Amino acid sequence: MKSIYFYLLGLFFFIALKASAQDYILIPENFYLHKGDELKIHQINASQFIKEAELGFDPSKIDKLLLHNGSKKIDLVPNIKPADSIVLVKAENDGLNTISLARKPVTDDIERDDFVKILEDEGMAQAAEKEKNSSKDTYREKYTWYLKSLVKVDKRSANGFDKPLGHEYEIVLKDNPYKGNYGDDIIAEVTLHGKPIVNATVLFYIKTANGNVFVQKLSADKLGLIYFKLSREGIYMLRSLHIEPSKEKGADYETWMTTYTFAFNSSNEMPNSYKQFGFGNVH
Repeated sequence: MKSIYFYLLGLFFFIALKASAQDYILIPENFYLHKGDELKIHQINASQFIKEAELGFDPSKIDKLLLHNGSKKIDLVPNIKPADSIVLVKAENDGLNTISLARKPVTDDIERDDFVKILEDEGMAQAAEKEKNSSKDTYREKYTWYLKSLVKVDKRSANGFDKPLGHEYEIVLKDNPYKGNYGDDIIAEVTLHGKPIVNATVLFYIKTANGNVFVQKLSADKLGLIYFKLSREGIYMLRSLHIEPSKEKGADYETWMTTYTFAFNSSNEMPNSYKQFGFGNVH
């Protein structure tokens, strides 16, 4: 496994990548909390891990919004109003807590040139070349977003963070980043419909407190695993997108997108992430 990691590390390096697809991201105002603290959760629209807009939480666009702590689940949707910009919940269970958001699927038309650009930007050269020569001017695309974020409440106990949540397209951390030290290896698995997906492209971002963003392009191995290091203190994000011809009527292609945020700090404390890391003012 180590040899696979170093092989991938040699192939992929930190570069700036330009993607056409918009990213939906969950950002807590703090990733390190104490029991009884108020957990404030934001949903933002971003490009290259740079905030473009605050999305808020519209219940009509949400399939599920849950707070997970082991076998405990809290449904956060009933307390949301359409105008709410943030979700508030008490951090009542110590250990690692996972926030998960499944957005309702959306079907929309996209022009051929725009669709080809997305395919090219996502590294799908063969599909892009095929659609360049297509006679279609527009495509009907169905897309679904899955968002996750991992926070620590006092203790670093796992509490099931390494178990899949049943998302159609999902990234699952296999190592606890809140127990890690500088240079430690972290492994994650990428699954589609519950099965590991080979060669999935994952963009691995780190945003530091001074506003710098570093990004690395990873590729899942034959077991659907990706490998990266805890190399800098900051907010981490894993982001992946999968496109394939639709098996359903009413769409030409189906797209699944997923983002996963967490943090790494050697002292297990971090300033208000939402403000200090350039995501916006504190509400």
